[in-house]
Amino acid sequence: MTSVKKSSERLIKKYPNRRLYDTQTSSYITLADVKQLVLGNEVFTVADAKTGDDLTRSILLQIILEEEANGSPMFSIAALAQIIRYYGHAMQGMMGAYLEKNIQTFIDIQNKLSENSKELVEGKPFNPEMWTQFMNVQAPMMQGMMSNYIEQSKNLFVQMQEQMETQSKSMFGDFAFSAPADQNGK
Repeated sequence: MTSVKKSSERLIKKYPNRRLYDTQTSSYITLADVKQLVLGNEVFTVADAKTGDDLTRSILLQIILEEEANGSPMFSIAALAQIIRYYGHAMQGMMGAYLEKNIQTFIDIQNKLSENSKELVEGKPFNPEMWTQFMNVQAPMMQGMMSNYIEQSKNLFVQMQEQMETQSKSMFGDFAFSAPADQNGK
């Protein structure tokens, strides 16, 4: 693990008794409090109080685990199993980058919709007529954005596939492989 060095971030120390201590507020906090920091876009680091090791990823994964266990999970069992299968796989790094880019694209779409809804409302409360107008304007744009998202996702996957093929050829290019025999043994 890496040691925490950033001083501009909010520092939360994790003690051996599994308690979290927020150095900014000088108080103990819970995972629910850390979740609120995430929701509030606070920049923070969770560090082991004894070693200084960065535990931020571990704490964020704990929050995701709790969220998945409570209420409506975001990931299906099949999706979680597939993610696990990529650990240790040659494409693990590419899959991480692929998922990250897809999430960022989804966030960009969400932000664009939010901006457009603000322009439509102009400080007025939404009534049924305004929602109808909003959806009439948004539907074609949303369809275009989703089409663009799917196209970007497909292109990224094709790039990953081409990269793997190139790497495989460079690694195994010196080996002589024969063409596979057809079903008749030819």
